Order: sequence, then structure tokens, then C-alpha cells
Amino acid sequence: MLRIDDLDTPRNKAGSADVILTTLETFGLHWDGEVYCQSQHLDDYQVFLSELEQGQHTYRCTCSRKLLADRFLDNPSSNNLHIYPGTCRGKSNPCGIPHAIRVKTDDKIIAFHDGLQGRINHNLAEQSGDFILKRRDGIIAYQFAVVVDDYLQGVNHVVRGCDLLEETPKQIYLQQQLGFPSPAYMHVPVIVDRHGYKLSKQTLATAVDTKAPNLTLFGLLRLLKQNPPDELNDAPVPELLDWAILHWCTDELALCSAVSV
Repeated sequence: MLRIDDLDTPRNKAGSADVILTTLETFGLHWDGEVYCQSQHLDDYQVFLSELEQGQHTYRCTCSRKLLADRFLDNPSSNNLHIYPGTCRGKSNPCGIPHAIRVKTDDKIIAFHDGLQGRINHNLAEQSGDFILKRRDGIIAYQFAVVVDDYLQGVNHVVRGCDLLEETPKQIYLQQQLGFPSPAYMHVPVIVDRHGYKLSKQTLATAVDTKAPNLTLFGLLRLLKQNPPDELNDAPVPELLDWAILHWCTDELALCSAVSV
């Protein structure tokens, strides 16, 4: 299944989704069914958000980024500066003023077994706090959207980068609040640059070269310590992918939390 995360409209660029589809096809990565675009499921997100609101699991937060930043400056010795202090949790902020929607978190441990990282224990109140489900600008937050998406699409296995490992307990908590089943999770190493930053648009990483997809795939297999034989260096894309599926080794992958280029 292919999902396009296009909720953050200020950051969307015209034609970028088409580039993604073309790139995937070039690398032999084909999908089943129609492409699922988050922007076409705004009503679904609102339905489940309303369900949480009716169950009194959420509250309106009028805190601005500047207000929170000022608080952090006033408490430089705090160990939990990234945790929302719950300023608005006990308030009844009217819906007519700009606000975000936050979910109430409990002082409880969310535990799950990751397919590669092992057992993960996370105290939501201490390590996450009341996190945002809907931003002040009206955009549904990633954390909430993917929980609904996974449920609607019947996703039962999630394999993704280690950079999202700390976000998983939040999503499991939301699944529990909504009565959704939790998928099985596996978080794999991500490729980073020489400074240790994940390759992404935010770090100005260049787009993948689509001119020689077989060479790129061969290089990636080596980076991920899958040890492809030298004779596959010039192999066509389908042959490389078939070999990778047949010989995939998570033991080698587990040796590193990040792969540097």
C-alpha cells in the first residue's frame, strides 16, 4: 500500500507526489490498489478526534510557541524542557479562539516489543507529556493521522526508521484510547550524513539519482550490511530486489543504529 503524507499544506510542493510515484516505479517498487492521500481523509480524522473529545480525553490549548519558548528560557536547569507543562489542561478555553487540541496522557508505561530493537518501555507523562493531535492552524498532527490511517488501511506490520521509535508509544496510546489494534513494529537504522544528520529535505540532502537505479540499490544494500555479491553490481533492478528479499538479514542490520555516508 502506498500512502502520501500531504497534510502539512504549507510545506507541500506542486508535483512532488508525482515525483515520488515515478521514483518508486523506477526502482521497481510497485504498490497495490489506489494511492492513499491523507488530504482526502480529513473527515475521517475529525470523526475520531470528536470521539476523543466526547470521551474527555482531549483539551484545547492556547499556548503559543513563544510562550513555551519563554518558559524554557526561564527554566534552563529543567530536565524536561521538551515536555508540555499542562498549562491549559485544567482550563475551559472557548473554541472561538486559536487553539491546538492536545490529548491527556497518563502516568503509565507503554511497553511493546520492537522486532529489531527489543522491548521498549516509555512513560508517557514523563517522556512525552500531553501531545498535540490538531495544530493551531487546523492541520491534523502526524501522530494522530497515522494512527487513523493504519486503522482504516488495516495495517498490521510497520517497518520504519529508528528516528520514529520514540513516537511509537504515543501512537500505541492513541490506539488504546480509540480501541484500535496495535500493529507489530520494527524500527531499522537510518542513513545519515557525515555530521550524523538523517538524509532529508530539512538537512538539504539531494534527491535520489534515478538515472542508474540498479547501482543505487546495490550501494544501499552494501550500506545496510546485506553484503550483496559483486556479480550483482550490474544486475537489473528486479533481480536485485529478488535477491534482497531472499537474503535479507536483520542480524547485520541490528549492529548499527545509523548508517553513515
